[in-house]
Amino acid sequence: MTSRDRLLAVLVAVIWGLNFTAIHLSLEQFPPFFLVALRFALLAVPTLLLVPKPSAPWRWIVLYGLGFGVLQFVFLYLAMANGMPTGLASLVLQSSAPFTVVLAAAFLRERLTVRQGLGILLAVAGLGGIAAHRAGLAGGATLVPVLLTLAGGLGWAIGNLGSRKAMQASPHEPIRLLLWMSVIPPLPMLALSLAVEGPAQIADSFTGLTTTQGLLALAGLAYTVLIATLCGGMLWTGLMGRHPSSTVAPFSMLVPVVGIAASWLLLREHTSVTELAWGSLVLAGVLLGSTRARRPAGRSTATGRVVVATTASAQPDTATTSAVAIAATPSPRPVSPRPSVVVADTLTGAPAADESADSASALR
Repeated sequence: MTSRDRLLAVLVAVIWGLNFTAIHLSLEQFPPFFLVALRFALLAVPTLLLVPKPSAPWRWIVLYGLGFGVLQFVFLYLAMANGMPTGLASLVLQSSAPFTVVLAAAFLRERLTVRQGLGILLAVAGLGGIAAHRAGLAGGATLVPVLLTLAGGLGWAIGNLGSRKAMQASPHEPIRLLLWMSVIPPLPMLALSLAVEGPAQIADSFTGLTTTQGLLALAGLAYTVLIATLCGGMLWTGLMGRHPSSTVAPFSMLVPVVGIAASWLLLREHTSVTELAWGSLVLAGVLLGSTRARRPAGRSTATGRVVVATTASAQPDTATTSAVAIAATPSPRPVSPRPSVVVADTLTGAPAADESADSASALR
């Protein structure tokens, strides 16, 4: 993986980390399930009217949308409704990264090197340390909400497989895949919102949109759709198109680290030294899992000189590995004392590595 691509992966993590604050602002105005339906609908409606369907089979688009937009959120919100703390949920949801690598190895035959496996284990250990620390605080989660959140991470990973298969069928249509994936979640999520939150609560959320809270909620929603979903998703899938999932997936573990830092800087939430130490372990695991050891490429003495060539293998063996699209936007910790269920959303659809120069430049 090149230095440029590592920086892009970190940039995506920062975008999604800042999205914690944007989601928090939106949740102050809109009920969570309806907010998910609204977020996808803002993409789905213009897509149905203006964007031709990609050539990928419907089954992969549906799997993509159901995994990302429905299964992930049903389990996540059920966990939040049963006492899962918001910050802890954003950490446990990162289980999607190792879930994705395992599913990719089982169903897509991707290879996982020892170095990458150790990096993932190290990062998972860091996340586990943060999660354990949070769970030990007042209001810590019980076992059932944690298991439900893990199920949400598994749903996210299943969506990743659908994304990969769709990208294989439509390698030159990443933007169309991104947009048409958004067509799947709105109706199921709206039905869930009507059943759980009710029409009255949905209607009430549209009052007071001209107040400071309402305007901030709309600004947060715009950031979520345009920056976190479109820009972040396109950059991420572009990386996944150039590198195996075992190389790129660990960068998603930086999202809760950035989220914790953003909550401290922007929302004045306290972050303990313990959490910062575990976060450093996450960074170390990502660095280990995303780099390859340098090794001598050859030695020549034909001219009487000894020449040692050292190479850093930055590109994956594309003949034996494939990419699984991953994106994460876990939810922020609430600042207000009233409980809220947080929306976590992921979308991908970045340009593939072999996309035309015109398309690639247009997405930058």
